[in-house]
Amino acid sequence: MPVEVTWWGHATCTVEDSGVRFLTDPLFARRLAHLRRRRGAVPPPQAAAAEAVLVSHLHSDHLHLPSLARIAPGTLLVVPRGAPAAVPGLRRLEANEVRLAEVEPGDTVTVEGVTVRAVPARHDGRRLPVGPHRAPALGYVVEGEARTYFAGDTGLFDGMAEAVGPVDVALLPVGGWGPYLGHGHLDAGRAAEALAVLSPAAAVPVHYGTYWPIGLDGVRPHEFHAPGDEFVRHAARLAPKVTVHLLGHGERVRPEVAR
Repeated sequence: MPVEVTWWGHATCTVEDSGVRFLTDPLFARRLAHLRRRRGAVPPPQAAAAEAVLVSHLHSDHLHLPSLARIAPGTLLVVPRGAPAAVPGLRRLEANEVRLAEVEPGDTVTVEGVTVRAVPARHDGRRLPVGPHRAPALGYVVEGEARTYFAGDTGLFDGMAEAVGPVDVALLPVGGWGPYLGHGHLDAGRAAEALAVLSPAAAVPVHYGTYWPIGLDGVRPHEFHAPGDEFVRHAARLAPKVTVHLLGHGERVRPEVAR
């Protein structure tokens, strides 16, 4: 099998291709500001092991400095261009011999023979709650024995299939961390529309069912619990040829990919 995907919760995944491990948007916190981890254990220390870490954008549930501090010296940290200027704490990671690479759509980096290509995303790239639009939100395509698309946070946008290119596996956000999704997100239905456009062989829904605001358990709880199952249902209708793998926290899958 050419690729193995582990979902640790939220947007945090390990993609292993050709023996090279890529960690996406690591978030290893039990609590983040007003959010509390409501499902799945905090990932174990081995979850931080990777040859490269891919950060999609500057929001603190995707670029989380305490979690990034757990990655080992020598790891390549790929971030949107301008991220170190917007988040100075990233430069402190270099003192731990973490190597920073800033990228924008169209850029590529190679890690032990596996190529990572930065692709556009439609999402707010600011470091909230304040600040100008300082760095682009990105997705990434890991191209080794398979082509695995990690979407980060994104909405649907014109030319999405052309911008992302052919992919074999798609890791798509299908929800969020609160009762309502803002602009620049995919819910389960829109994620299934993206799946139909991208037409991979396999998909894994992510970015749902992990964190929830403290005190809002009774407000639209289906937005926490239901997105994964809803994505499976919508995908069966809109993209019936795609195999959808609905993972639990810490579970892994080796999707069948024909190249």
